[in-house]
Amino acid sequence: MSNIKSIMDYDTVRLDEEKNELVIIDQTKLPCEIEILHLKTAKEIWDAIYLLQVRGAPAIGVAAAYGLYILAKNIGASNYDDFYKEFSRIKDYLNSSRPTAVNLSWALERMNAVCVEHKSEPIKKILEALLQEAKRIQEEDIATCRKIGEYALTLVKPGDGLLTHCNAGQLATSKFGTATAPMYLGKEKGYNFHIFADETRPLLQGARLTAFELYSSGLDVTLICDNMSASVMKNGWVNAVFTGCDRVAANGDAANKIGTSVVAICANYYHIPFYICAPTSSIDMSIAAGSDIKIEQRPAEEVTEMWYKKRMAPEGIKVFNPAFDVTDNKLIAGIITEYGIARPPYSKSLKDIFAEKARNAAVR
Repeated sequence: MSNIKSIMDYDTVRLDEEKNELVIIDQTKLPCEIEILHLKTAKEIWDAIYLLQVRGAPAIGVAAAYGLYILAKNIGASNYDDFYKEFSRIKDYLNSSRPTAVNLSWALERMNAVCVEHKSEPIKKILEALLQEAKRIQEEDIATCRKIGEYALTLVKPGDGLLTHCNAGQLATSKFGTATAPMYLGKEKGYNFHIFADETRPLLQGARLTAFELYSSGLDVTLICDNMSASVMKNGWVNAVFTGCDRVAANGDAANKIGTSVVAICANYYHIPFYICAPTSSIDMSIAAGSDIKIEQRPAEEVTEMWYKKRMAPEGIKVFNPAFDVTDNKLIAGIITEYGIARPPYSKSLKDIFAEKARNAAVR
């Protein structure tokens, strides 16, 4: 029996309570090297999120919650007002690391609400409440991904070909992933899916992460360049597309890793259903449409130099490098959440999803 660990044996994000550290896989080193980072300072945690050492909207949310708790423990204040002033400063600092993924601000605001709710209690009690909230955020992430996978499985059949873009897998969450959840659950049920993973330029999350984790899990996965998706669709090898998202607007427009909208357009042309897998934490009902979503611009070097031994573009060339694009709601066959599948018109169905979420919360 082999003692060699695969990538699936590591937690994407975890808290080391004894050492008061945020422990993550450095995803910038994958697949060549599995390096585990132990983060203690606000700068280390901010950098980990900004530099994509931890990435994927749900995983960012979990990391931010644990990170804020770790940093709150180090606040040397004896009264609530001084404690909360510094707590708010740290929260805002962490929130500035990446603007598009709504889970970051969502998780930090949940932690902030707990801090305010317990303002009349001793700081020790506040810290305990913050710890429990951060743990809940991670536990909910795992349960949410599994439910998304279960709903997604109702949309496909054994032996289907599935295509995904970027990484919305276990490396982007605490377990299962969002877009990969039906793939992992399908493996448990013997569905024998044939999976195509886009490489996802310029940062190659599909090649380095999705292909890596699916292959490590024993799934039938084929890596393709981004510009090959139309070819595999035309060949009849793809029956459904599942992608994750970083933010969904109230009208169903969805921001995801750059290149997603191209996949959706091709799928629409070849009459292949294109699905967004979105925990409700990634749905921002305060934003009317995708045009209101702030798109993060990344450094030019990611296009011109990264992954190459020598620079592959002319010095001084202008570079446009948005991290995300927005897929129009009319290209999306369904938005799969932990509370069911939203269908067009999304302005109504997403409200129904949140109504169902509220009913579930009231029952609990």
